[in-house]
Amino acid sequence: MVARGQARPTLRDVAESAGVSVSTASLVFSGKGPVAEATAAKVRAAAVELGFTGPNPLGSSLRQGRAGAVGVLVEGRLQQAFRDPFAVAVLDGLAEELERVPTGMLLLAQPTDDPGSVVPQLAGLALDALVFSLCGPGEHPAVEHLAARGIPMFSTGVPADRRITQVRIDERASFAEVSRHVRDLGHRRVASVAMPLAGMGEPGPVRDDLAVEPDAGIPSIGRLLGFRDVFGPDAPVVQTGDGSSVEGGIIAGRLLLDVPDGVRPTAIVAQSDVIAAGIVIAAEELGLRVPDDVSVTGFDGVDLPWLPHRITTMDQRGRERGRMVGRLVRRRLDGKRPRSATAPVTLREGTTTAAPR
Repeated sequence: MVARGQARPTLRDVAESAGVSVSTASLVFSGKGPVAEATAAKVRAAAVELGFTGPNPLGSSLRQGRAGAVGVLVEGRLQQAFRDPFAVAVLDGLAEELERVPTGMLLLAQPTDDPGSVVPQLAGLALDALVFSLCGPGEHPAVEHLAARGIPMFSTGVPADRRITQVRIDERASFAEVSRHVRDLGHRRVASVAMPLAGMGEPGPVRDDLAVEPDAGIPSIGRLLGFRDVFGPDAPVVQTGDGSSVEGGIIAGRLLLDVPDGVRPTAIVAQSDVIAAGIVIAAEELGLRVPDDVSVTGFDGVDLPWLPHRITTMDQRGRERGRMVGRLVRRRLDGKRPRSATAPVTLREGTTTAAPR
């Protein structure tokens, strides 16, 4: 065994102790070549005697030109990401494709209020690629660091940077489509609940004169613009304070619905399905019936089996979107130069929308 302070034994040490060549010893540990069982047994015995645990994986990865890991950056705490069914669906699809490489998937949490704090963590990691998964803001301090290291970058829409290969949707057009569905049912008193907008993290009403950058690439801004395209800048918008969550939807729903009947919206267009679920809960707690008293739409297309409603939503097909990202990563690891792609979306009518009374 290796004594304290003694150098770590090498594959060459094992080969010399077993009386074989280094290449033969390497074949024993890799399992990729024909070695007589008696010879392999001698190599393994020498390894045990010397305390050799196997070839250095970092050295092996460098020889192969691979680190053996793809980083996946998610916004907020990992616990939050696993509570969002759309985020989980995207990660599932991504993992399915990366298993085909095969390569490891390293999940990294980016603090919402300090995205730059993840850069020192990235600096200590050997990565084959990095995926920004549902990760804001529109500009990210990690992009320059990763670009300088030559690490390929992929994302599901943000950050909006030409050096990142994207799998995006047309946020503005998609949200305008679900908003038109509500308008076509006959609703005119309509409000929206948004995920936090750029530079704003407190829950509450959004000013109708809020200036936003159409090309920022941030989903919440694209969806806000799509809503305004249909209902105009004066239609009320409330943003959550914690991204996409049921709790945020409940708070926003109460703000919009706990008002006199004559001013209460007859429909609410939410920027995610889990926010929409919170609005449904808030409405029913206030004694309102969905969709008889208020229609509610979501966005994402996730299954919420615990909710006794099927939300009318824009289905983003999260699992397939994750697969699309994974396929682009795989092509890049194979030495190709994949291009950004647009993912399909479909309006899916449920039981939470109807014509106003």
